[in-house]
Amino acid sequence: MIKHIVFWKLKDHAEGADRATNALKLKALLDSCSDLVPGILKFEAAVAKPGLEATYDIVLYSEFASREALDAYQNHPEHVKIKPFFGAVREARQCMDYEI
Repeated sequence: MIKHIVFWKLKDHAEGADRATNALKLKALLDSCSDLVPGILKFEAAVAKPGLEATYDIVLYSEFASREALDAYQNHPEHVKIKPFFGAVREARQCMDYEI
């Protein structure tokens, strides 16, 4: 199994919207990818909430049955289609994939 965890810190303003609006849009776009390919075991996107510790604005926690399933997700046309928006609104991104 491969775990794929990604954090995004968003710009204060980008693509004609503020950080909070873009965070919600980014989460909705991630949620639309939750069942794109076979082998997605878990797929959870969350927006940072006031009052809880967070140094980033959005997190994706996901688990894939295999490296092949993760690769299929990464290269799926629907996932590739949302990447430009992510690039336009993000200030920083951190990612880690690991096997268990």
